[in-house]
Amino acid sequence: MGKKHKRIESKYVPTKRQTSRWQRQTRIQRIIIIAAAVFLAGIMGYVGYGYYNDRIKPLHQTVIEVNDTAFTMGYYVKMLEAYAKGVESQQVYYLTDIVASQIAQDELVRQGADSLGIKITAQEIDAKIEENKLPNKEVYRDIVAAGLLREALQEYFASQLPGKMEQAHIQVMLVESQEVADDLITKVESGGNFTALVEEFSCYPMIEGDLGWLPQELMPNPLIAEAAFSEIASPSARNDSEELTKIYDESATKNVGYWLIEIVDTDEEKGIKARAMLLGSEQEASEIKTRLSNGEDFAEVAEEHSQHESKDNGGELDWLKLGDMNSEAFDEVAFNLPLAEVSEPVQDKSVQTTAGYWIVKVWENGEHALSEDVREKLKTKHFDEWFQEQWESSTINSYLDEEKKSWAVNRVL
Repeated sequence: MGKKHKRIESKYVPTKRQTSRWQRQTRIQRIIIIAAAVFLAGIMGYVGYGYYNDRIKPLHQTVIEVNDTAFTMGYYVKMLEAYAKGVESQQVYYLTDIVASQIAQDELVRQGADSLGIKITAQEIDAKIEENKLPNKEVYRDIVAAGLLREALQEYFASQLPGKMEQAHIQVMLVESQEVADDLITKVESGGNFTALVEEFSCYPMIEGDLGWLPQELMPNPLIAEAAFSEIASPSARNDSEELTKIYDESATKNVGYWLIEIVDTDEEKGIKARAMLLGSEQEASEIKTRLSNGEDFAEVAEEHSQHESKDNGGELDWLKLGDMNSEAFDEVAFNLPLAEVSEPVQDKSVQTTAGYWIVKVWENGEHALSEDVREKLKTKHFDEWFQEQWESSTINSYLDEEKKSWAVNRVL
């Protein structure tokens, strides 16, 4: 039998020095890995914190308060986005204040309606959302609810109206001067048609002609109301000579004025150098033209009587070219006027002046049934007055500065 040879494996045993070096290298690697992890965690935390501060945290900040109700930036952004649908991106910023005001108004309507026991059901909101094909989201539901509450409030005020009220049936027109008013009263009392005269002489088309039956609170102004409901206007006290009332109103705005123009210099390149005054009636303009012809100083008279912004400068308009005054009537006279000559009164219906005379004709007054039109106006008026009281008695705070509004716009875009 042959001999069996036993295999002998030799094991490598590192020296203490080598072991120490390997352990040191392992510790260094571990420290590097930990440091890298800490560094990366710090970077991620910094980025995350910055993202939170820039993109998340502002959404939770209160930007509007209406009494005890607060609205966050997140809600404001969603509402701004809703109102910006279909609006060009460069126009979105102009909605920022409008939307903030709308949020406050809608909340006041909700709070005020709640105090009157007026509520809107979820089913009513659902129906309106579906009818208008709107997204079923919080802000859209709030917009719809506010609209429904406004309608409900107006109907509430309509329900408070009586069937009949003290009213007067009147015709009115505003004319430019006492001279015109006296002439028109003479014409009407001699059988002239009031309506036809309104078309020819009225200076304020917003309030003219037959106004029908109106209660005192819907009269165009207190002066007309006083005339319509005064003792002299009652059928028992009135006679033919007292049907028409002439009332001077220094605050009335009319769509007519009269220029007196003087050219002080001309230049081929610069145009004309003029001074002018704008007056409220042809009668006043004629009287002042006479004063100027008698030697009174143009600048002093302009400062006292002109209704144009140049009055503080004695009527000086400096150099003008065609179109600078935005008045064809002015240009037609001014650019054909000799030097140093004051024009005759120039009528201009493209300007507004103040003060005039109301002519009021009272046909009848007394208890009268409310027409649908009058009921509609009264309920709207009562709602507006109620809402104004709500606004004035509430605490409304907005913390939307320019920076926050810009942030919201960028978020929407």
